[in-house]
Amino acid sequence: MRSIRRQLLFWLLAIVLLGVGIAGWLIYRQALAEANELFDYQLQEIAAALPAEPFSQILSSRDTGDEGIVLQIWNRNGMLMYYSHPRAPLAPRAELGFSTERTDRGDWRVYGAIVGDNVVQLAQPLSVRNRLAANVALRTLWPLIVLLPLLGVAVWGVVGRGLAPLRRVTGALDTRHPEALDPLPDARLPLEVRPLVRALNGLLERLAVALDTQKAFVADAAHELRTPLAAVQIQAQLVARAHDDAARSEALADLQAGVTRATRLAEQLLALARAEPDGREAANEIDLDTLLHDCVAAYAPLAQRRGVDLGIEASEPAFVRGDTEALRVLFNNLIDNATKYTPGGGRVDVCLRVADSRPVVTIADSGPGIPPEERDRVFDRFYRVGSGANRARTDVAGSGLGLAIVRRIALQHDATVTLGDARAGGLLVTVTF
Repeated sequence: MRSIRRQLLFWLLAIVLLGVGIAGWLIYRQALAEANELFDYQLQEIAAALPAEPFSQILSSRDTGDEGIVLQIWNRNGMLMYYSHPRAPLAPRAELGFSTERTDRGDWRVYGAIVGDNVVQLAQPLSVRNRLAANVALRTLWPLIVLLPLLGVAVWGVVGRGLAPLRRVTGALDTRHPEALDPLPDARLPLEVRPLVRALNGLLERLAVALDTQKAFVADAAHELRTPLAAVQIQAQLVARAHDDAARSEALADLQAGVTRATRLAEQLLALARAEPDGREAANEIDLDTLLHDCVAAYAPLAQRRGVDLGIEASEPAFVRGDTEALRVLFNNLIDNATKYTPGGGRVDVCLRVADSRPVVTIADSGPGIPPEERDRVFDRFYRVGSGANRARTDVAGSGLGLAIVRRIALQHDATVTLGDARAGGLLVTVTF
């Protein structure tokens, strides 16, 4: 596992070492340039001082061993008169001015000048100058090199201090109760840590909303399941207490109807639970025209038994991206509601058209409709239109989940569902993608 602290320490020390190396190289080059100027000046001064002394004194009092300087003197005829270091690997010739001579024992800095009737050549190995420049650079940088361990300790401590807010946030999260979803305090936090804490607070807020939604869903589902299950239990007891075949048959029919209602409610709850997450399903290209024809064909026998004329009034080719089975559930719920609440002899018209490049599906029935003041609430889970409304059919059993499922699936497919009045006097449901 990577450590931010160790990475920062490594890279900061690496940058410092690189900086020290570059600084050392620059100091060395500067010191070498100054040493070259100084020693070249020294060679010139030594050469300029020679004519002031007799040649015999030069031979007797020479002290050219300092700084590795080698002295050669030629007379006017080119004869070598003096060589301070005969073993020095210098060419036996004189070249006026400064020059650099390469030998098998290194490079030499050579200065030649005419002194009186003689030609004087002074030479010095460049290694002396390089060594002096290196010593100057080392003496300049050694305090920094010595301080590198202390600098590493200081960087470790400073980085640890800078990461302390992250440790506090981590500790606050580790010690929290699973149900404690209140936001983390972001006061007195560095600017770099605040975005992380705010993102965590946003996540906690969404989790709190999701948990509240799930708790409400579980509570509502338990409440709604209690009634049909209690009815099934009572109907089972009636079957057990029946004294003749007629009573037993009637009780069994009621029991079967109760089981059917409980099963339908469980299926609706499962469908709502599957449609509950805000994440999208796998997106596929869906032919709405074909899908609607399939849904209408599936409900046509049921509508016929109820005496309802179900059909597609108009249809245009239209395609959307989404989950086919989820949209099938959406349209099935709408068609099922329309056929259930439409009285015998009524009609349900399904229409698919494209308006402004947007597919629009409408389902209109001739049933009792929904009062305008209740149209917003019918999308809530387990909500059903009040008993005071004029319901044309009294044999309709429902759970109040159909439109909640429809809205959730529509949101997942970037669609809107609106309720209005149909021309036949019933309810008009419009799904706009």
